[in-house]
Amino acid sequence: MMPLQLTIRRAQPADIPEIVAIEKKAFDDPWDERTLQESLAYYPETFFVARNNGDLAGFVAGGIEDTGEEVYGHIMNLAVAPRRRRRGIGQHLIRRLEQEYAILGASAVQLEVRVGNTGAQEFYHRLGYREVFQVACYYANEEDALVMMKWFRF
Repeated sequence: MMPLQLTIRRAQPADIPEIVAIEKKAFDDPWDERTLQESLAYYPETFFVARNNGDLAGFVAGGIEDTGEEVYGHIMNLAVAPRRRRRGIGQHLIRRLEQEYAILGASAVQLEVRVGNTGAQEFYHRLGYREVFQVACYYANEEDALVMMKWFRF
């Protein structure tokens, strides 16, 4: 296994084909190319890619939401190439996104995860996220989502 030589930067439109390839390998119901393009166009400041030794190893797509009372980040999608998993890439991507959210004035970060995806839940717990509530039939297959949040301490 080659050592981790990770570079994280904002995603660019030219990254979309590689992002789509990772997305298709990572999920049973992947986002399509158009959705990924729209996410990048709408939230270019909170969409990051990780490159390891020149190859696209993973990405995180986030958004920023302002309720008028509070600003918070929303992690919409995170995927790491299957052969690059369990090497800290997902954690590095999340930490970079959290830094951007803090710069943008967010007080917390929210995400949704499948109730059956205990591996992802454990990953987010290790990063300081906590369950706040459950949403019934959130996913296309009617699986429930667990909403998790992390609050920043300033």
